Amino acid sequence: MSDIVKSEGYHVPVLLKESVDGMDVKSGSVCVDVTYGGGGHSREILSRLGKQGKLFSFDQDADALANTIKDERFTLVKSNFRFLKNFLRYYEVSEVDSILADLGVSSHHFDEKDRGFSFRFEDADLDMRMNKDARMSAAGILNEYEEERLANVFYLYGELKQSRRIASEIMKYRKVKKFHKVADLLDVLKPFAGKEKEKKILAQAFQALRIEVNDEMSALEEMLMQGLDVLKAGGRFSVITYHSLEDRLVKNFFKTGNFEGKTEKDFYGNILTPFRLVNNKVIIPSEAEQATNPRSRSAKLRIAEKKQ
Repeated sequence: MSDIVKSEGYHVPVLLKESVDGMDVKSGSVCVDVTYGGGGHSREILSRLGKQGKLFSFDQDADALANTIKDERFTLVKSNFRFLKNFLRYYEVSEVDSILADLGVSSHHFDEKDRGFSFRFEDADLDMRMNKDARMSAAGILNEYEEERLANVFYLYGELKQSRRIASEIMKYRKVKKFHKVADLLDVLKPFAGKEKEKKILAQAFQALRIEVNDEMSALEEMLMQGLDVLKAGGRFSVITYHSLEDRLVKNFFKTGNFEGKTEKDFYGNILTPFRLVNNKVIIPSEAEQATNPRSRSAKLRIAEKKQ
C-alpha cells in the first residue's frame, strides 16, 4: 500500500512525534501537510491514517517532488501553501480533520550550495527562491530595490538595528559591481558583524532576504486564514515555527483569531477566538533532539483546535 520509509538524507523532521500527535490523527482522517519537504512528517501521518484516510501535502520546490510517496492515500500538490483552499476545492475536499505546518527552511536547502540560502558557500548564486520559477531572486532584490525599501526588509524581517547603514552600503556597492554571488553580499555585511556576533548578523540578514524573496509572511497569513476555513469543527492545527516573526503571527492567530493579537471579549470576559489552545505552553524539542538536530534548537510547536 505504501513506501513509508525515512527520508533523513533530505531533511530530518523536527518535533516529529509531538507535532503529529498534536494533529490527533485517526483512522480515516483527511489531513494536510502544507510543508512536505523530505516527507518525514507526511510519512508519519500516513502511518496513522488507516486504509480509508487521505493526506494532501503541499510543496512549491521541485526538489521535494523527487521524494514523493507512492501511496493511493497520498496526493502531493506542487504549490505554495497560500493556495491551500483552491487546491483542496480542486480535489473536491471542502473540509479536513487536521493540518500540519513545519515552517522555515529545511536542512536540505541550507546544504544545497547552489540555492544560495546559506552564507557558508561564498561562490553560490544569490538565489534563495523556494520556487525556482519565481521571477525575483535575492540578487534581484539587492540590485533593484530602492534604499528605503532595502532598509525596511532588513529591519522588519531580519530585525537588524543597522538596517539603514546596511542599505546605504548596498547602494554604494552596486554602483561599482552588481550583486551575483553570496561573496558579494558578505563583502557588504561583514564590516557590520564583529567576530563574536558574525554568524548571528549574517543569519539575520540572509533570513530577511529569504523572507522577502519568497513573500513568506503574507503567504503564512493566507495559509493560516484558509486553514481555519477548511478545518472541521474540532479539527487540529499543528504549527512549528523557527523565528520570532512567524511565531508571533501563529501565536496571535491561535489566541485571538487575528494577526495583531487584538483581543475581543464576550459579556463574561472570555476572549472571542475560533480556537482552543491545545498547549498553553509552547512545546520545544527535547535536549536529545536538539543535540542531534541543530535545526531544532529554535523550533517551537503550537497546537490549536477549532472550536465546535
